[in-house]
Amino acid sequence: MSSRIIENIKREISKVVVGQEKMIEGLLAGLLCRGHILLEGVPGLAKTTTVNALAQALGLHFKRVQFTPDLLPSDIIGTEIYDPRNNSFKIKRGPVFTNLLLADEINRAPAKVQSALLEVMQERQVTIGDETFKLDLPFLVMATQNPVEQEGAYELPEAQLDRFMMKVVVGYNTKEEELEIARRAANNAFGTIEQVASKEDLEQVRNEAMQVHMDEEVEKYIVELVNATRYPENYGLQEIGRFIEFGASPRASIDMYKASRAIAYLKGQDFVSPIEIAYIAKEILRHRIILTYEAQAEEVTQDQIIEKILEAVPIP
Repeated sequence: MSSRIIENIKREISKVVVGQEKMIEGLLAGLLCRGHILLEGVPGLAKTTTVNALAQALGLHFKRVQFTPDLLPSDIIGTEIYDPRNNSFKIKRGPVFTNLLLADEINRAPAKVQSALLEVMQERQVTIGDETFKLDLPFLVMATQNPVEQEGAYELPEAQLDRFMMKVVVGYNTKEEELEIARRAANNAFGTIEQVASKEDLEQVRNEAMQVHMDEEVEKYIVELVNATRYPENYGLQEIGRFIEFGASPRASIDMYKASRAIAYLKGQDFVSPIEIAYIAKEILRHRIILTYEAQAEEVTQDQIIEKILEAVPIP
């Protein structure tokens, strides 16, 4: 039954999104793990459309915030408003009170606004004035951003980046996929998304995914990969040590553990192999490795460093 639920969700999304399997897989894994997802790519790659379609297919409450340089923290979490009739303050709730929050172009707003999401993402709660409000589950932030080298963009604070379970880099479609997109757009042939699952269905699938078996040797492999980002010289990687300012935090191990189970489940497996670990290693680690100025000067990327680590750490 649960595999049918996943297939139904994918089928509904495919009505409006052509290709982009890795992005869809990442979003589904985030749902199963209750982990926030950061999507990075140039405009026009269906990032917003995919998140919207996912919310509709699951019947979840969905709100979208367009991040701009003049956005205020209260525009996201809400604020206290004075009511002169009762001579008192009342709470006006912000768009964060939802199941799926799409933070569109999150790196268009300055750090003060982005930091307003820190408590929400970690604690699943919002503090407005003297009151604290728990958010309904599931609650996920799915943020999109344009590459930081584009004009008018701000880099996200490291503390916030670490709260995203995965950073999925969205690439261009193949030529065949792009032709299909053009045909559908020209003929207005995109389908209508229908709800095919409920919150209860999602919770059932999530519970099954978290029961996927992981051998102790595979568990240790996760920790070794994360540790190699902090102490590369211990793995014979002296040449990349000078490029790493700070390695990945313990959240990387936690998120890789959960996400690899979800990916194995989405593939129809009842156990996690090192293949799933390697498959999601870049998505889990790329936003958590802080590069030195030397790395930036030599145009060394986090993905290149992760590839070196995957080659160096022995596979169980």
